[in-house]
Amino acid sequence: MRIVSGEHKGRRITAPKKLPVRPTTDMAKESLFNILNNSYYFEEISVLDLFSGTGNISYEFASRGTEQIVSVDKDYGCSKFINETAEMLDMPIQVIKADVFKYLESTNQKHTVIFADPPYNFDLQMFSKIPELVFKNKLLEDDGLLIVEHSKQTDLSEIINYSYSKSYGGNMFSFFKEEKKADL
Repeated sequence: MRIVSGEHKGRRITAPKKLPVRPTTDMAKESLFNILNNSYYFEEISVLDLFSGTGNISYEFASRGTEQIVSVDKDYGCSKFINETAEMLDMPIQVIKADVFKYLESTNQKHTVIFADPPYNFDLQMFSKIPELVFKNKLLEDDGLLIVEHSKQTDLSEIINYSYSKSYGGNMFSFFKEEKKADL
């Protein structure tokens, strides 16, 4: 994998082969960050990276100047690799080794962007649990965004606060925002 933009643009990071991961492709990642670039100043946001795997998305935010990044994965090897890479590249990534669902139940820390890249073989109920917990526990800042990566075969459009989806190759990103109540 490589970092697409920012301070570490072009830097290749090689994760151990034994990690149970499926990193977001460079093409999909570049497209996702083009969308985010139109809405946010990366230096001013807070990011929560769920099911972070190799840390691919966390590194991209850090390279673009994001100072507040929390990376959550339950796999010891993934957490260790992200910690070591973040330290080597002097990136401000706080790594938490935890089950994502338990973490979402227990945290009260708000973020501007929450990115989740769960296993593609999750059933719809498991996918829908992510937005449910994020919105129930009010983990997004005002105008915050939840992004869930999934395969094209999975349709998340019926889940609470769904906004829209974008497709890149075999990857899909579904975007979720809190629906604001109109003042009467």
